[in-house]
Amino acid sequence: MITVSRGNSVSDIPVTGTLLESLERASVPVETHCRSGVCGLCRMKLKSGNVEYIETPLGWVEDDEVLVCCAVPTSQKIEIEVL
Repeated sequence: MITVSRGNSVSDIPVTGTLLESLERASVPVETHCRSGVCGLCRMKLKSGNVEYIETPLGWVEDDEVLVCCAVPTSQKIEIEVL
């Protein structure tokens, strides 16, 4: 399960593929361009849980951030914040 916070809104969505695919299937708007971890536009704050990258990202992120286009959760529940 993915808990998504955006401003004052919080929602739980199921995991279906990458974090980006899961967000898109749940109609959560995400800014994205390359969809392969290069541009960094899909960067979000990882508030709890763990992820791994299915492709090595080239886009820059802080230690507490994740590129949702190429990441999948490795813990049962994660929490992300849309930046």
